[in-house]
Formats: sequence, C-alpha cells, structure tokens
Amino acid sequence: MLTRISSLRIVLERLRGRIIPGRPSRAGTVAFSSILLAALLPSAGAAAADTLAKIAATGTIVIGHRQNELPFSYVVDDNVVGYSTDICLRIVEGIQRELRLDSIEIVYMPATTATRFILIGNGSVDMECAATTNNAERRQLAEFSYPHFVTATRFVSKKKDGMDTIADLAGRSVVSTTGTVNIEQLNELNRTRNLNISVILSRGHKEAFEMVAAGSASAFVMDDILLAGLVASSPTPSDFTISSETLSRPEPYGILMPPGDLAFKDLVNREMRRIFESGEINAIYEKWFMQPVPPTGQNLNLPMSADLKAAFANPQEYED
Repeated sequence: MLTRISSLRIVLERLRGRIIPGRPSRAGTVAFSSILLAALLPSAGAAAADTLAKIAATGTIVIGHRQNELPFSYVVDDNVVGYSTDICLRIVEGIQRELRLDSIEIVYMPATTATRFILIGNGSVDMECAATTNNAERRQLAEFSYPHFVTATRFVSKKKDGMDTIADLAGRSVVSTTGTVNIEQLNELNRTRNLNISVILSRGHKEAFEMVAAGSASAFVMDDILLAGLVASSPTPSDFTISSETLSRPEPYGILMPPGDLAFKDLVNREMRRIFESGEINAIYEKWFMQPVPPTGQNLNLPMSADLKAAFANPQEYED
C-alpha cells in the first residue's frame, strides 16, 4: 500500500501542475489537499472496484462533466450536453441492457481538470465524459476507454500579434490550464528550448482564453479542438488565430473509468465498438462538429480526421 500511495502522490503532483489558491468554483472544485487525501485512502480503490454492482444496486450512474468544454462537455440552460456526453448516454443504454434494468438514473457531477482523477479514483464518479487525454502516466490513476477523439496541442493568440510557431512564444506570457498535459508540454518546451516564457496557470479553459482576449496573456496553450470551440463561441472569432505548429504529436481522448475495474471497462469498450461499427458515431460527430451547436449556434465545421476515422475503424486500447 505504501508503494501505491507514493506512486499516486507523485503522479497526482505532476498532473495537477500548481493549483491556484482561491474559492471553489461552480464546478465543485475543492481544496487540493483534501481531495488528494481522499484519493490516497486505502478504501478508495475498493469503493470503485465493482461499478456494475453499484449501478445494479442503486439504479444510478454518476457521470463527470465539464462546465465549459465545448463541444465535448458543457452546460446549457442547466443541461449537460456535448459530443462526449452523447457517446456516454449511448453507453448507459448498453449498461442498462446488460444489467437488465428497467431504467438507470443519470446523475451529473462537475469534474474539473484538477479534480477528475480524484473523483474517479475515490468512487464519486463512475464515468468521466469530457475531453481527457490518455497517456501512460494517467493510466496509473484510471482506466481509459477506446479513443473517441484525436487532438494535438497548439496555441491561440490575437491575430494582430502574428504568432504561429513555438519560437513566437519566446519571452511572452503564456497561459495554460492547471491539471492538463498541455502545461507539462509547455514547461518542457520552455526548459529545453530556453524560450524564457512566463508561464501562467488558469483554473479553467474559459478563464485562460479570456486572459488572451484581455491582453493579460499573449497565448493560450491547449488541445486544438478545445481552442477551436472557444474561438467559435467568442463574440469576435476573427480576432484570434490558432497556431499551425503543434506542441505535441496527435493524442487521443478517452472516457475515464475507475482504476482496476476491468469488467466495467470491458463493457464500456464493447458498447463503444458497437457505436463505431453501427455508424452511430458518424451521426454524433456530424451533430457536434459539422452543424450549429448551442448555445450560440456556431458551427466548428471540422471534418473527421484520418486519424479519428482509423480509430473508429479499428478500436483498440491506446498505448504510448
């Protein structure tokens, strides 16, 4: 147990970046010291070990979501919507069939980039359905489904500043969101290339984008698709540009599930394979990336990439 606790502590420290002190947000953020302790309790793994039994006994499933992660997971008129949400709703239908339940009540719980792995690890959330990158370090904390999206890290900046490459970030103030792989990538590039970047941490993507809009940061480093959503929902999208140069190789998003619960993971992946093979995924993708989406009716107009088509044609667990 001591070895596992030490491992979790190291990984969580890396994943969170530095938490900016402040009061809890509407998404339910709590002090990191408290949630870190909860994650390290010996009972945490046991509580999450049999998710299907818990769902069968309670008739309820808890889905973790974001507040402002368009088009994957966000809140409109008090309803949780998005591409990842729609995929998870279909998975829940499959769980209901598997367990032969008349119905399953869905409870939505806010899960921020700083709290998502804690909530999955201590059993508070059964599935996190948002935009979470799958990598080896994170697989120590949770199970990941088959990929449902492929992205890469880029940055958004004001078009008037003429920034498009990593070299353009040198000597500037650059923001990224705490608890993300993007902040790690930014810090690594800053060290290895001696860019002298002043790195700023934000509590959320919306806050970071607003810093660029206000001029308090020159650029915001994040997954390209999330940047596209923020630009599209801006009152002045033509003011912004997303870099052509990437800060990472293509990386997959997956649905988070409790660590070690392989029976639940297998069922989720079976349902995802069914969604992919039946063609349902094409309609879901079309809805969120090729059509107007709420709340403002913006259209991302983003055709499915070759990497994503390949992931749907041959679903398999990602290993980096």
